[in-house]
Amino acid sequence: MVKIKAAVCHEFGAPLKIETIDLREPITGEVEVTLGAVAVCHSDISFADGDWGGDLPAVYGHEAAGFISKIGEAVKGFEIGDRVVVTLIKSCGNCNNCSEGNPTICEDNSNAEPPILSMKGNTIQQVMNCGAFAEKVVVDQSQIVKLNTDLNFATASLLACGVITGIGAVVNAAKLRPGQDVVVIGAGGVGLNAIQGARIAGARRIVAVDTNGDKLTIAKEFGATDGVLATEKSPWRIAKSLVGRGADIVFV
Repeated sequence: MVKIKAAVCHEFGAPLKIETIDLREPITGEVEVTLGAVAVCHSDISFADGDWGGDLPAVYGHEAAGFISKIGEAVKGFEIGDRVVVTLIKSCGNCNNCSEGNPTICEDNSNAEPPILSMKGNTIQQVMNCGAFAEKVVVDQSQIVKLNTDLNFATASLLACGVITGIGAVVNAAKLRPGQDVVVIGAGGVGLNAIQGARIAGARRIVAVDTNGDKLTIAKEFGATDGVLATEKSPWRIAKSLVGRGADIVFV
């Protein structure tokens, strides 16, 4: 066990408490990552507010980046000191879903031995198999991706959820084809990356819709060809007029 600082939730809707807790050593297939940055996702806020339920006490946080500080047995392709992104996507690699190329819906992604405990030895929930509002995490090797660039940890942490959610919606879910027209409603973190994903995938027109004009300006930096202010009268008609016959895909 190693002692670390973490932001622990004891009561939904109450401020998180910075506490010293115990983090166990990585077991077979796991690594310990010393974190350099963690982003705050709206999912973390929803959990902490109690909107999504869950057991307490708990440590949230699932968009993180850092370096590997310890390695368990049977870990392949990683070394101590490697800079990595830490994600919530834990997969066994053996179940039906994993075998069919769908690791995000792995049938066996629970932790048999919880990695974090209170100073009294009581289990603390490691939410989303991550619990990254802490100095260190112990996660499965399937949850880390090596950074081969000098990308700073603060930026890299966004790759763990916000970026892959937006781009994944375009590439994996919608399977956007070059030349298609898309509308993205909401130019927040996920929306901006859906816009970026559409640009990378070769969309013809990318129409961003938001209530905030400043966000529409940023959306164009990410690849939007047009911006529609949602507070305008009949914004859907404006969006439709921009793409002519209508959008092939709408991301909400």
